[in-house]
Formats: sequence, structure tokens, C-alpha cells
Amino acid sequence: MKKILIINGPNLNLLGVREPDMYGKIMYNTLIDELIEYGKQYNLEIICFQSNHEGVLIDKIQQAREACNGIVMNPGAFTHYSYAIRDAIASTGIPVVEVHISNIYKREEFRHQSVLASVCIGQISGLGIYGYRAAILYFYELLK
Repeated sequence: MKKILIINGPNLNLLGVREPDMYGKIMYNTLIDELIEYGKQYNLEIICFQSNHEGVLIDKIQQAREACNGIVMNPGAFTHYSYAIRDAIASTGIPVVEVHISNIYKREEFRHQSVLASVCIGQISGLGIYGYRAAILYFYELLK
């Protein structure tokens, strides 16, 4: 079975609580359970991970080299300034889809720039939690 790692960065553990008008009312654990079940429809093992700490996220990206076929990553605010995460993605050789629940291009100007986009295979922004499903479906098509 192909494995897809979903990595969520800072504050995503607060889904359903933090700014529900922007990020939705679904709780983080419910989202994870739904994504795992969604992946099963496509014979994909979905592994989920969340951290508020940059170095821990980098470690997880590097570990994925040996264990995963793709990464779906919502890096949160690290999107806009973490060259360290960018370099970790670039070094893995694993395809990464960058996902954002909100449309980063309709928000504050500093959020319009992603330092990760150039090393990701694609970016999904503004589709709410359905962006994760779109990324999983993309990997299904890519890996079959």
C-alpha cells in the first residue's frame, strides 16, 4: 500500500476552535479521521502528523524519505519564511503538495508569498479542508 504523509504545522491542532469563520468548525481530530478513511477509498495509507515546532517538522520531512510516497503539507505560517523547511522538502526527492485551508492570496499581503512553492509539485489554497482531499486524490492518480 502506498503511504502519504500529511504534515500540519503551527496552530492547525486548533482547527474548529481557532478562527472558525476562516478555518471552519471541524475539529482537528475529526479531520484526521476523515482523511484516513478517505485515503482507504484509494488504497492509500494516510499517516498524519502535526507540530508547532519547525525543527520537528523538518525531522518528519527527512524521515519520510524512507517511508512515504508523497507528502501533503499545510505548513501554516512557516509557508512564508521557513527556508529550512523549504530546504528539507528539496532534499527529500519526495513529491510534496502544499495545502492551505484559507486562500492565502486573499489575506494579508505577507501571506501571498510562499517560500515553499518552488520545491512543491503543486499548491492548493482556499478550498477549505477539501484541499487535503484534492491532494490525496492527486497522489492516487500520480502513484497508480
